[in-house]
Amino acid sequence: MACTIKPDEIKRVKALGFLNNKGTDLFNGRIITVNGKITADQMAAIADAARKYGNGEVEFTARLSIEVRGIQLNDIEKFRSHLAEAGLETGGTGALVRPVVSCKGTTCQYGLYDTFALSEKIHERFYKGYHMVKLPHKFKIATGGCPNNCVKPNLNDIGIVGQLIPCAKKDLCRGCRKCQVEIACPMKAAKLSDGLISIDPEKCINCGRCTGKCPFGVTEKGIPGFRVYIGGRWGKKINHGKALSRIFKSEEEVLSVVEKTILLFREQGQAGERFADTIERIGFENVEAQLLTDDILSRKQEILDAKLYLVGGATC
Repeated sequence: MACTIKPDEIKRVKALGFLNNKGTDLFNGRIITVNGKITADQMAAIADAARKYGNGEVEFTARLSIEVRGIQLNDIEKFRSHLAEAGLETGGTGALVRPVVSCKGTTCQYGLYDTFALSEKIHERFYKGYHMVKLPHKFKIATGGCPNNCVKPNLNDIGIVGQLIPCAKKDLCRGCRKCQVEIACPMKAAKLSDGLISIDPEKCINCGRCTGKCPFGVTEKGIPGFRVYIGGRWGKKINHGKALSRIFKSEEEVLSVVEKTILLFREQGQAGERFADTIERIGFENVEAQLLTDDILSRKQEILDAKLYLVGGATC
């Protein structure tokens, strides 16, 4: 069986989050979970909608969205209304800021910050707040709670990684034969040298595992922060994002750099290229210099009002 629905109609509903199930007149409805976390009532509403308007099957995407298969074109609005009653919406397609992907750092033993809270702020401010802002290509964001990198932040256009910078108080070190800080360090960055603990900054990834491990308080506290990677990409052309040289100390600083990155991509990207291509074309040092100052924010409204990317041109 071949699809009989007109291409313009397929394009229209794709913008609403409904992707044509190839070779059929049916669609998969993509539901946004904000950050991979939904309530039991929302889960029940999705199951009910799948039975009423789909084929009863629910699929999970690689980016923590949920898809319901087998929805007829005439049932799309009914499906959306059904979900809206549970506070859910469809979407997540197009050359726009895409839904955020978050790890469960909020509750994970290794999590260094509240990933769900930050990802919800990013969702409201940039996925929803920038939803009418066309970009050269899709723009993906990930929030990772620690350097375990479970959501692969450096394979996103911008990725955020929790940090806890160790502060070793050498004056408290007693040179224990079995140093608990050294044992706790997974990167072997912490070493006893001449009877005192030292931490090699070239090896340390600020994972926080050593914090509080010394019974004498040598690593009692660390400095919390966020490392930000830009220009990552997964797909046909893989690119590992590169970390900005600065570790950011607050959520507001992170939200600011996310906004500056989106604005820079909109202003200086070329139609069809991913952010990794933009960085390669104009230079990482150039991009970093712009992101670490606020000049681009002074042009925010001008950049948002510019008539750019009204015609698609995605190359992948």
